[in-house]
Amino acid sequence: MLKRAVAKVTGDSNGEDGHSKSSSNPASGQTTPVQPPSAQSTVNSTQSENTDKKFRLSHIFSGHTLPGTRRSTSRGVSLDEPRPSAIKRAQKVEEKERKAIQQEKVKEKIAMLRRQSDLRAAAIETPEQRARYGEQYPEEWNKEHDKWAHIFTICDDNKIGDTVTLRARIHTIRDVSSHLVFIVLRQQISTIQAVLAEETDVITGHMVRWAKRLPLESIVLVRGELQKPREPITGATTEQAEIKVQELYLVAPPKETLPFNVYDADLVLKKSDGHEGEDSGSHGADSDGEGAPRDENHSIERHEGPVITQRVRLTNRIIDLRTPTSQAIFRINAAICNNFRAHLDKNGFIEIHTPKLQGGASESGSSVFMLDYFGRPAFLAQSPQLYKQMCIAADFKKVYEIGPVFRAENSNTARHLTEYTGLDIEMEIVDYYDAIRVIDGMLKSIFAALRDNFKPERELIKRHFPHEDLVYPEDTLILPFAQGVRILRESGYVDEDGSMPKEDEDLATRAEIRLGELIKEKYNTDYYILDKFPTSVRPFYAMEDKENPKVTNSFDIFIRGQEICTGGQRIHDIEELEKKMQRLSISSKGMQDYLEGFGLGAPPHAGCGIGLERLVFLYLNLGDVRLGTLFHRDPRSLPLQKNVEGELRHPEASTNPPPWKHPRLTLKADGESDLRDMQALEKLIANYGDASNTAWLDDRYKVWRHPETGAAVGYSPFKGYAMIVGDPLCDKTQMTQVVSAFLQYIKKEAKLKPIWMMVCEEVEEILGGRLNWCTLSVLAEERVDDLAKNPARRDPDIQKKVRHARKEGVKIEDYSLNENVPDEVVHETDERIEDWRKNRKGEQVHMTDVHPWRDMSHRVYYIARDASGKVCAMVVLHQLSPQHGWHIKWALDFPGAPNGTIEHVILHALENNAGSKMTFGVSATSTFVAKHGLSKMTTKWLTKAYASIAEHNRLTNKGEFRQKLGAVEDRVYICYPRHGLSPAGIQAIVGFFKQ
Repeated sequence: MLKRAVAKVTGDSNGEDGHSKSSSNPASGQTTPVQPPSAQSTVNSTQSENTDKKFRLSHIFSGHTLPGTRRSTSRGVSLDEPRPSAIKRAQKVEEKERKAIQQEKVKEKIAMLRRQSDLRAAAIETPEQRARYGEQYPEEWNKEHDKWAHIFTICDDNKIGDTVTLRARIHTIRDVSSHLVFIVLRQQISTIQAVLAEETDVITGHMVRWAKRLPLESIVLVRGELQKPREPITGATTEQAEIKVQELYLVAPPKETLPFNVYDADLVLKKSDGHEGEDSGSHGADSDGEGAPRDENHSIERHEGPVITQRVRLTNRIIDLRTPTSQAIFRINAAICNNFRAHLDKNGFIEIHTPKLQGGASESGSSVFMLDYFGRPAFLAQSPQLYKQMCIAADFKKVYEIGPVFRAENSNTARHLTEYTGLDIEMEIVDYYDAIRVIDGMLKSIFAALRDNFKPERELIKRHFPHEDLVYPEDTLILPFAQGVRILRESGYVDEDGSMPKEDEDLATRAEIRLGELIKEKYNTDYYILDKFPTSVRPFYAMEDKENPKVTNSFDIFIRGQEICTGGQRIHDIEELEKKMQRLSISSKGMQDYLEGFGLGAPPHAGCGIGLERLVFLYLNLGDVRLGTLFHRDPRSLPLQKNVEGELRHPEASTNPPPWKHPRLTLKADGESDLRDMQALEKLIANYGDASNTAWLDDRYKVWRHPETGAAVGYSPFKGYAMIVGDPLCDKTQMTQVVSAFLQYIKKEAKLKPIWMMVCEEVEEILGGRLNWCTLSVLAEERVDDLAKNPARRDPDIQKKVRHARKEGVKIEDYSLNENVPDEVVHETDERIEDWRKNRKGEQVHMTDVHPWRDMSHRVYYIARDASGKVCAMVVLHQLSPQHGWHIKWALDFPGAPNGTIEHVILHALENNAGSKMTFGVSATSTFVAKHGLSKMTTKWLTKAYASIAEHNRLTNKGEFRQKLGAVEDRVYICYPRHGLSPAGIQAIVGFFKQ
């Protein structure tokens, strides 16, 4: 049994079977695509049913729920007959695909007509008409730029009939006819409607047509007359006026394709079950033909647009920050800082700026980011706490700081960041509650300023993030921590583990939120203070309550049930501080300056730290702290580092820089080198490749090359689709650039529909996060990170088989890198491969055929012979990037091989490469993971369906041999454009692997 499993597992990880008797062994290292139940496993196997099933899968993978279907009550997971409407939708999808090529032809024709229209306009328009639009505006306008209008105050600063000039972005365009177009212009949170209508001897028809073709998000300069609209405007913030355009100039168009437009992102959408809606354009017809009848009373109204997920927004942050909602959020953000500073300045505080490079460890025990500070250890400050206290010891009396705070905590939640802005306070006190009164007054002054001065911003944000205004009494509720715990216990609340909250333990987030709900019910406040926290959950410098040493003079402040501020009184007596540090086993190393201040005498003092971004997101009910952060930093937000050239196996085949731009090469006068040939594909695989990339050496794959870097992407054209396999071969910092250029090639030149398979998380982030593709995972690389710890050496069953093979006289020949395999050995092995092929049974699923002698310079061969000298097994390792090590490309157990031969050869190969990394390649996983773009309902259905498929096909068997080698799964992803996987796409995937 193990022999059979090993041969399957160690076959070509790109799908090539390594055993002659079976093609469905669950231990296989094959890549097996998800398929609907086969004709043999269903009751009715007619062609029409197969078509219906393909429709259902395509509908699911496209991000939709199933129309007109219901779950069968039979065993397992099956599908009933679809309704006629479902079949009709499938036919529409097919028709849509057939029209794709026609649409490309139409676009080419439109482009030609536009060029002809431009030539006609140049011939018939007067110089005065021609000067009213284009890409060059009159230079004298720059001299009056301080008089350009601002949309937010345009009605206050001007009256109806005035001529106004303004620079703004195109928010959206409504093409009414060839004579009339409406353009909504945007400046930050404000929008205004502009009307451009054909006018004899003034505004030409060509100017109107030129304007409506301007790309959304272009920056334009507009001059026109402020006029009263004939009907109320609902699609702009300025409702009582519009601009009658007289001159229009393009200042800066977007040079790249927008991942989404701001108009769609700013629409107010209905709630859905995680479902991603259809994209709807914000333009009208995109042609130069006649449109609807002229109607200057018509204006732009709001409509539902596509759902743009938070992940897509955050990945394309610059575009998202342009939305009026984001602009409003960061006006609130700035207002909090301004009022924080103004209130404290008025009360005699001094603003300070403390170092963010520290030589000592964290004062609170939090994880820190370690740095190499010129050969000395250092850390990024996880708070300014120690320096604030040092300033109090230096008689600054009252200080505050607005600055960055760093927390090296791997918390991927909606309320944590690794870098955020801290609003910190420290002050001398007489009584502990002196500090609480100051901090409470400061926060209430901020709330009052936001309430009184930022109503337009708050109302704008409420459209997308509905919430009630913050409720709080004049006298702030201060609740002892123990009493808060009792309120929770009395309500019957228990933690997730079933335990009751305790008075000597901190509250979990879930408990805090529930306590906030109970306090709102009992006291009608969203804002309150939890006081007297237990000593066990506070830092070493927290002052203990003199009457009850089990609690401290410390507090947390809450908004809507979540903490925004932590503060309290500090220990100011040096002897007491040192005793507590000693009791808690806290080292004074690196904290000498801090302790020195107390040794010199420090007054009683207290303070707090507030997280700005958390305050913003809770005050506005944003749901995620990242939305209140300009460019968020969490454990996964930074890009991967560039490959260091020294790490490449072939530095001369680098893509960053490519050989023709390499600074060490002799350059010609134009700065280019004489090396014009692209880097060899084989060397790129050795520099940047993973197991899937080795499939590109097969004849069925075409390899596209990026002109600027020489990067490579392998794909196979199949039935109108580009079946793309594996990550691009390039430096990690070039991934986005290469993926974008390749997809443009596939769309514009190859004219294929892309389906991208077996990509890593970084590429999935580009496709799913940036481009809003649907992404899922049912596949994983099976990796062994350290072969030196190979547990199979101690496995009794494996070792028994190895001993048997040796006893039968099996000998292994090694052929290392750059060592040619003799022709007679090649010939003899090829004959045995043919024997192996003939011995295979059943339908084969694979990505490559067996061609072991290609790229021999990057392969290592282990060939086994039996006692008679006949070749009986072969293992081939393919060299990958330094990051991935080696790929067990093929492990073939030929017919008649002694039992234990393949185990013997594999272990021999792995022991020869001890210390290296190894991958068995891609194989199916036991679970389905929906990463992006699939609705909750669809994900739930697919998870159950795949679980049934996995159980039926024994995918839950990890593979005994791989387990004993310590192999672990590294998820890879299947990605496709939204609504881009039709029934033909499902069929293409299945056919591609069976080809």
